[in-house]
Amino acid sequence: MKALLLEEYSKLQVKDVPEPTVGPDEVLIRVGACGICGSDVHGYDGSSGRRIPPIIMGHEAAGVIEKVGTDVSEWKPGDRVTFDSTVYCGKCDYCLRGEVNLCNNRQVVGVSCNEFRRHGAFAEYVSVPARILYRLPEDFPMEEAAMLEAVSIALHGVNVTKMKGGESALVIGAGMIGLLTAQAARAKGCRSVMIADVDAARLKMAEEVGIPDTLHMSGKELIDEVLKRTGGEGVDVVLEAVGRGETVVASIECVRRGGTVTLIGNIQPEVPLPLQRVVTREVRLQGSCASAGEYPEAIRLMANGAITVKPLISAVSSLEDAANYFDRLHAREAGLLKVVVAPNE
Repeated sequence: MKALLLEEYSKLQVKDVPEPTVGPDEVLIRVGACGICGSDVHGYDGSSGRRIPPIIMGHEAAGVIEKVGTDVSEWKPGDRVTFDSTVYCGKCDYCLRGEVNLCNNRQVVGVSCNEFRRHGAFAEYVSVPARILYRLPEDFPMEEAAMLEAVSIALHGVNVTKMKGGESALVIGAGMIGLLTAQAARAKGCRSVMIADVDAARLKMAEEVGIPDTLHMSGKELIDEVLKRTGGEGVDVVLEAVGRGETVVASIECVRRGGTVTLIGNIQPEVPLPLQRVVTREVRLQGSCASAGEYPEAIRLMANGAITVKPLISAVSSLEDAANYFDRLHAREAGLLKVVVAPNE
């Protein structure tokens, strides 16, 4: 089969490679579409340390089952599916509690590190365990299905925030996850959702997906504006989708006493924490990692239009053109947000 192989850092080439083997509990999927994630771009240049070459990257994918393993009975060739990017064991204490994103034996599709190597979906075919599959409606476009992994992450961030409905929310960061998180917060019943970023083009994108309350500012200016809009109190919930020190601090300053700051962004490994502000104002800090079973909810909300992704897809690429798009994404080309690769077209 043909695959986009990261041969060495910053060097991607389409190669003929062996078709993946299919274990007894696995399925072989003919890949219909696979999104280029920001983590893939960071893996491409070696900065993440999570895409050690040689590796076929790609974990935001959907397709059609081509073959099933001998122990697989609930799926058959021809089924349209997507799959969790997390390969969880299903047996450890975390998995048995439903916390599959925290699995003791967690692996990720399209990732290679010191602990494991698992080829991904920038290829004509990919094999994955049947336990991580989710069924797609017949009329669900493959290009949009490639966005389900990101939508599930956004929904998980909102779900672990444990909102009851009627909250005021601020999303900091209008990248892909931030734009989807804002939509997820709205879909889950927030009475108001603001979104802040320093990139005007991304805020324009927020308006296109139905989040018109945008704040083109950061730092003290953002804090002052949020406090002004909330009578000096702050919002009920801040969903931080950047992961930098200044945005984490701003999140804490923008939330009300007794409110919740959910940390979804994950760029800097360590950030400063205004401890006294958190403690004396009884602010709840909640981390959010990947997703834990939100795929059916993501499919439903996308199918009924509560969450829209089509405006966020900048381009659909062939496998042969994908390396060029990686270069452009790495260079942070203006207006280029999400690129979806269609390996079999």
